[in-house]
Amino acid sequence: MDGSSQPALDLNLAPPARARRWMPALAAGLSLGQYARSLVHRMAFLSALLLLGIWALAGQGYFWPAWAWLGLGDLVLLDLAAGWAWRRPPGPVRRVACVWTVVGVAAVILIFTWLLTWLLAGAQTFWPGWALLGLATAGSAYSLFALQDRVLVAHGKRALRARVELLTRTRRQAVLAQAAELRRIERDLHDGAQARLVALTLQLGRAELRVADQPEVSELIKDAQREASLAIAELRDLARGIVPPLLADRGLVAAVESLAARYGLGTTIDARTHRSLAPAVESAAYFVIAEALTNTAKHADAQHSWVRLGDGNRELLVLVGDDGRGGANLNGSGLAGLRARVEALDGHMLLESPAGGGTLVEVSLPCG
Repeated sequence: MDGSSQPALDLNLAPPARARRWMPALAAGLSLGQYARSLVHRMAFLSALLLLGIWALAGQGYFWPAWAWLGLGDLVLLDLAAGWAWRRPPGPVRRVACVWTVVGVAAVILIFTWLLTWLLAGAQTFWPGWALLGLATAGSAYSLFALQDRVLVAHGKRALRARVELLTRTRRQAVLAQAAELRRIERDLHDGAQARLVALTLQLGRAELRVADQPEVSELIKDAQREASLAIAELRDLARGIVPPLLADRGLVAAVESLAARYGLGTTIDARTHRSLAPAVESAAYFVIAEALTNTAKHADAQHSWVRLGDGNRELLVLVGDDGRGGANLNGSGLAGLRARVEALDGHMLLESPAGGGTLVEVSLPCG
């Protein structure tokens, strides 16, 4: 691309502000309101100096400029206080700030008026006391009614936040307790019912040898032995569906390696996690990987898949991907159930599966 084809730069600037010939050059960048406020402040200061000079030239005596200073100072104070109130957020907060601005300015006027009467006229009693009490009471009453909704909303938010934290904590405790209970049930099935059925199968085999000369009895024993073997297989499948024995005995990484070898997809495993995991977190991560690899083997027509495990910021990160045809749906029955399991632990599950672009499942599970 040559230089002549480059787009022209838009150099149209905002039109310059119309110069005010009557405004001093140093104030040309101020708005009209800012200039007026600056002019009032300067005129008040110059007027105070002028009155002081007149008093000094008139022979001094009674210091009457103090009363003029009080009026000029009230104007400047009211301007500064109004600017402060106007910078508050719009709504009840600004209205309360305006009320307290008026109360504060009135209180300053009363106090300085009393000081002048005490210094110049010798007043002894503090007569502004009742007026100050009335101003403070009125300002407080208005603030209470104006900000009542905000106080109630803030209290409600704090109560709601505490409730959410309590529910989150109790839900996580319930999930962890459920995972521990499922592991106990798996051990009981493996060490109890399954062991007894294996022993029963062995006993039936010995009984079959003793009744070899009785074909009918031997056939009944064989049938019982086959039923016991089927029961053992069903118990193993049930226990594996609750908690795979390898996961309970050797941990997540070994269970994932065994799972990947079972599917024969040439799955690459990159495990970079070294922290001890809660049983619920291990189970959730395992079943996410198992479901993802099952979908890859059944539907993806992939040549390669990979599993990555890593430690995040107080969380376990799980990535499962393949180079298949994509098109997976997170709202499908299998993935939807896994997402519910992950979200029960306050985790997050993301799915990227564009058509023809492979599938990537990303899961983060809190560990702290």
